[in-house]
Amino acid sequence: MTSSAEFSGIICPSITITKDDGDIDYERWGQHLDHLIEAGINGVLVFGSIGEFYAFPLDVKKQAVDFVAKHVAGRIKVFAGVGDTNLNNVIDFARAVEASGVDALVVVSPYYFGPTAGGAKAYFGAVAEATNLPVILYNFPPRTGSDLTPELVAELAAAHPNIVGIKDTVDTISHTRKVIRAVKAVNPRFAVFSGFDEYYLVNRVSGGDGVICGMTNVEPETFVTLHHAYEAGDYGTAIEAAERISHLMALYDQTDLFISAIKGAVKAKGLNISTLIREPAVQLTAQQYEAIKAILK
Repeated sequence: MTSSAEFSGIICPSITITKDDGDIDYERWGQHLDHLIEAGINGVLVFGSIGEFYAFPLDVKKQAVDFVAKHVAGRIKVFAGVGDTNLNNVIDFARAVEASGVDALVVVSPYYFGPTAGGAKAYFGAVAEATNLPVILYNFPPRTGSDLTPELVAELAAAHPNIVGIKDTVDTISHTRKVIRAVKAVNPRFAVFSGFDEYYLVNRVSGGDGVICGMTNVEPETFVTLHHAYEAGDYGTAIEAAERISHLMALYDQTDLFISAIKGAVKAKGLNISTLIREPAVQLTAQQYEAIKAILK
């Protein structure tokens, strides 16, 4: 069964590839993007959590999104993560990436002071009204301190026609299932993505539209196989791919911060990148890298 949502399938929240000094390595990032595209993913998210959006200055992020949009050149969808605790920064960034030609914005809830439902409606509403782009909400309660409830998501979708999707990074499918039921009643083409790699199948069975998840950086082909097999009704192949993804989930437990694990795994797969993550951070160790390589076998 294919999705009828405006956006769907396998979206990769790309790592932001840097040199050892922390400056962006555009050459290797371009190679990584080309690999994702050749593998057949449906879109890429620049400056999601795994892209270290919180750690780069706004001017650098604007330049980076412009690079990605131009490099991808329409081959797949490009989403730009514009989240910030400062609404003016979000709107500034949103307008810049709109000029760069991205396909949609991804906006995480403001963090530290988790907003009430009223605060969230005002925040996301202001972003939606400041742009002509489609807006995808990003719900990550353990990091933001607040939850976008099913009722709140449905209210936002009803009030703002350009709020057209959500990445629900909640480690229980029941939350995502309730979001799907609530928001699809308002807009049947509203895209509901799970933020956890191993939730693709249960997301789709629940009426959702795919995943936006970090392991797609490592084995995009496995996720594409899963997606195509599910939509073709080839459930044997889908289960095999899902079993591989379940095995790979152990990667996330190998490092202090999951971003290091994904960068290490991308390197182990053959792209000679720096595994640096921007401070404050505990960097990948040689022992952790060996454990990552063993999991990937």
